[in-house]
Amino acid sequence: MAEDCAEASIACRQAGPISFKGELKDGDEVFKERTSLVFKTMQVVRFLDKKRNTLVYLVYSDRLIEGSPQNAVTAIPILPWAHAQ
Repeated sequence: MAEDCAEASIACRQAGPISFKGELKDGDEVFKERTSLVFKTMQVVRFLDKKRNTLVYLVYSDRLIEGSPQNAVTAIPILPWAHAQ
């Protein structure tokens, strides 16, 4: 049976205004998908760095079968967004 390796990559950019409804929780799961029939899932979680006004996303695999996982992280500074006239 073929097994998906534990490699992941993530890149995010601000492409418009960012606003939140309510309070963001650190480690909020924003994406989850099975990568094997039984054991493994790939997950993306979000954190908010309030001090730096930045969103941080981490992608990782929750189960390691062989080798080392290749997790990834990306950070998006929340910048003011001018409305088009």
